[in-house]
Amino acid sequence: MSIETPSDDRGGALSKGKFVTGSLRRHILAMTGAGALGLVAIFVGDLANIFFLSMLDDVAIVAAVGYASSLLFIMIAVSIGLSIGASAVISPELGRGDRDEARRLAVHAAILSGLVSVTVALSVAPFVPTLLGVLGADGRALSLGSDYTRLLLISMPMLTMAIMMGAILRSVGDARRAMYVTLSVAFVNVVLDPILILYLDYGLFGAAAATTVSRCVGMGVGLYGAIVVHDLIGKPEPARLAEDAVRLGRVGVPAVATNLATPFGQAYVTGAIAAYGDAAVAGWALVGRLLPVAFGAIFALTGAVGPIIGQNFGVADRARMREAVIESVRVTVGFTLIAWALLALFAEPIAAAFRAEGETAELVLLFCRWLAPLFAFLGAMFVSNAVFNALGKPHVSALINWSRATVSTIPIVIVLSGLFGAAGVLTGFLAGAIPVGIFAVWFALRAVDAIDLSGRTNV
Repeated sequence: MSIETPSDDRGGALSKGKFVTGSLRRHILAMTGAGALGLVAIFVGDLANIFFLSMLDDVAIVAAVGYASSLLFIMIAVSIGLSIGASAVISPELGRGDRDEARRLAVHAAILSGLVSVTVALSVAPFVPTLLGVLGADGRALSLGSDYTRLLLISMPMLTMAIMMGAILRSVGDARRAMYVTLSVAFVNVVLDPILILYLDYGLFGAAAATTVSRCVGMGVGLYGAIVVHDLIGKPEPARLAEDAVRLGRVGVPAVATNLATPFGQAYVTGAIAAYGDAAVAGWALVGRLLPVAFGAIFALTGAVGPIIGQNFGVADRARMREAVIESVRVTVGFTLIAWALLALFAEPIAAAFRAEGETAELVLLFCRWLAPLFAFLGAMFVSNAVFNALGKPHVSALINWSRATVSTIPIVIVLSGLFGAAGVLTGFLAGAIPVGIFAVWFALRAVDAIDLSGRTNV
């Protein structure tokens, strides 16, 4: 089989990176569009788990998924952080045209992320019931959530590799094949869920099995794109593995710290909302699945802007870097308004589709009708994270995210929960992003203006 040599419009092997010329808006929308389709698809697969499980009419099962997801999200955040670090290091090399350097970094990033994922999964597995108990799980929800979490931990290294391959593909500008990774995960999940959960009556364990198989498929698709199509995975060089680990770690470790802030905040909210019973936790679990589906384009945009900033940083084009930040924020606001309009319009059918009743339905309706627009501030914060990571300042991203998860959220949640109960917890979770999101964008623009570009080559 011959290796396909990528052409200009696909972001392949060029003398310069794909994003250092041409319309930035077109690059952002193209990368975001492909990435959004893939991300929304994988989140739809996750939402399918909840949908088919809700058909079992057992609120303890839905609550169990909610508790488990808060813990598993921490693991996923580690994987995403490692992939962000890899992209931030690989994309500037591709921007400068140093493909050999990029290939070596890519294979070492894959090896290191796999080792980290296996280590974390093995370390967490014995303490799953204790950790879920800290989040507020008890009774059947605790028992079911523990079993579900342990089953999904088995496939976490496969998911980590799929995420890493997607980041490598985006670094070279091949958003289409990065999309295939997540589309394959979603497709397998959606096909297997009704068969395993309902037809074979495996319930929660059927959902875990479907997710495990889908992650293995996604890993295979990602490896094919990175190795066969783009030849971006070089041979390991043991003598340089430690050196590259340090280089990747300079961005990857702070990026992991940055990403851990979000699941920490969600874990805190899960614990706070657990005080109001399984129905409230089930509502929070549904909102947690609706949010990434509705705002998948924004999640994809933040993954797209990193390589764009990184490649232009590699060729010292400050004006294009600044324009990319501003354009990304504009697109974030636009996507948020569209998503809010759709959520508000279909709020009641959405709640009915998941058989939500009582407080579960109230939380879903509150999010769809009133809280959804606040995601624009979270999106702005995500854009700034991508900027700081690409500029080699991941510690700033970590500080911003942890500020949002703690000092900008916890006090608001405490006050509003005392006034409005579970609805106040959910409101506080999203409202805490307002001040941080505004500050993060302002600071990102200041960082672009101040970054030292000496020693880099202008196009």
